[in-house]
Amino acid sequence: MNNPEHYAAQGIVDGASPARSSLYGLAGLARFLSPYRWRIAAGMLALLIAAGSVLALGQGLRQVIDAGFGSRSGAQLNATLAFVIGVAVVMSLATFARFQLMMTTGERVITDIRRAVFDHMLTLPPGFFEGTRTGEIISRLTSDVTVLQSVIGWGVSMFLRYLLMMLGALVMLVITSPKLALLILVGVPLTLVPILTIGRRVRRQSRESQDRVADVSSYLDEALHEIRTVQSYGHEAEDRRLFGEHAEAAYAAAVRRVRDRALLIAAVMLIAFCSVGVILWIGGHDVLDGHLTAGQLSAFVFYAAIVANGAAATSEIWGDVLRAAGATERIVELLDTRPSLAIPAQTVSLAPRVSGAVSIESLCFAYPGREDLALEDFSLEIAPGERVALVGPSGAGKSTVLALLLRFYDARAGRICIDGIDIALCDPLEVRRHIALVPQDPVIFAASVIDNVRYGCPGASEAAVRSACEAAQALEFIERLPGGFNAQMGERGVKLSGGQRQRLSIARALLADREILLLDEATSSLDAESERAVGVALERLERGRATLVIAHRLATVQKADRIVVMEQGRVHAMGSHDSLMREDGLYAHLARLQFLDMKETTAPLHV
Repeated sequence: MNNPEHYAAQGIVDGASPARSSLYGLAGLARFLSPYRWRIAAGMLALLIAAGSVLALGQGLRQVIDAGFGSRSGAQLNATLAFVIGVAVVMSLATFARFQLMMTTGERVITDIRRAVFDHMLTLPPGFFEGTRTGEIISRLTSDVTVLQSVIGWGVSMFLRYLLMMLGALVMLVITSPKLALLILVGVPLTLVPILTIGRRVRRQSRESQDRVADVSSYLDEALHEIRTVQSYGHEAEDRRLFGEHAEAAYAAAVRRVRDRALLIAAVMLIAFCSVGVILWIGGHDVLDGHLTAGQLSAFVFYAAIVANGAAATSEIWGDVLRAAGATERIVELLDTRPSLAIPAQTVSLAPRVSGAVSIESLCFAYPGREDLALEDFSLEIAPGERVALVGPSGAGKSTVLALLLRFYDARAGRICIDGIDIALCDPLEVRRHIALVPQDPVIFAASVIDNVRYGCPGASEAAVRSACEAAQALEFIERLPGGFNAQMGERGVKLSGGQRQRLSIARALLADREILLLDEATSSLDAESERAVGVALERLERGRATLVIAHRLATVQKADRIVVMEQGRVHAMGSHDSLMREDGLYAHLARLQFLDMKETTAPLHV
């Protein structure tokens, strides 16, 4: 999944490949930080005050030792103590302000990122999701964003805090003792060696670790969503083994990342504190020789400890930043993904209420990544209010016609017009507002009955919902549910039968009240009783609408105004049921096969 070829196939710009630099990835966050620049600036001001207060404490320590203890003056000692306490109060208030401002800003930015990624995902066509596992996307929205959450706000502000204190402490070291400061300036570059060398490896391993966690999430999502299939085939042992492999791979990647990060922290701490020890030894000799006062040495050690602690802390936080860089790359990749649909800068608008006339002219189409044409020179006219059925063997291109009419894809050649307007010139959202889809496998969300029916018309009244359910022959079973219209359907409508789910899907289409209706094998998987109830509901739904039906059952086909027989993406024949039977072609052959099969097994086959 995580390779440049995949992202290139999905239309991701070159700069969004996994090989981009960490700095470029983190720079992608600028768009989310910009709206809160004044809050960030206020947090930075509080950060400067807090860092300056810590540095001032070093001078307070010097005064306590030299002016307080050295002068043996109680008044001087009291004044110095008051100064230290005042600085501590200012430092505490500034720290509170920094933490409050930066943490709340971080939470706000993370929320904005989650919303932006989800909003962007809704604009991508089905082709993207066919090549991208849902669990992978969920992982980026959850675990990757959680990694960022630990860095934006806390991590970045702490990194800057320690960095500023280090720089300020270095300045104070030079002022206190230029000789000893030179030794510190030699030690600081040494700490950069492991940060630069080991740090690059940590970043790569952070990216790999996030990818392995995404694999775990993807497998978990798939296995739990299809738990009935897993259990019905007794696949539990194999799934345990495969999930264990993904989990162990994630663990191994995490161990490699943690090991190198621990090595980075340990190396920086060793260099930093050994430098402090050497400086303390040299400074002690200077005090004994009278070149430094005890207070100056104490202040120097205080500042040196700040530098050493800052070097250790920044190296540790830098590990978090590198991990966040890997997570940011994966998030920015999603945001940089561009829809494959070609939407003109100036779109053409359809009428608020179209007549429903559909014209398909010389359509040619191949699915992304495939060379074989799913449709070739396919043409069809559908008049307002006309009912047209598409029949043919599996793979003939029937569902592809519906997908192109919904503008999930762009055709290679030809065009589709609604009321004479080429839908390629329109906003896909506007095109879909005039089309209602009733699929073979109806989608029921984990929500109440009323929310599911309102899905295509969120502002509809309860009375309108009830009327649509009554017309869809769904009222009788809804009223028997505990809670009625407020009953929760469970994930994917697991609490309903196939016929009940289909009738709710029809009620949804009725309430949406759109001029063009697409029925994708809406009754093929139902028993006779459910098919009768759904058939009555469909008759009401189709009235006055241009209807395109993918039909497998002969009874459904016979009611169509026209039947279009498809084979290998082309129109093979067209006519009424009787005329096509008289021609004794592909349609008659398929009809006889279904009739023979129904006679022998009562189970329908494809028509």
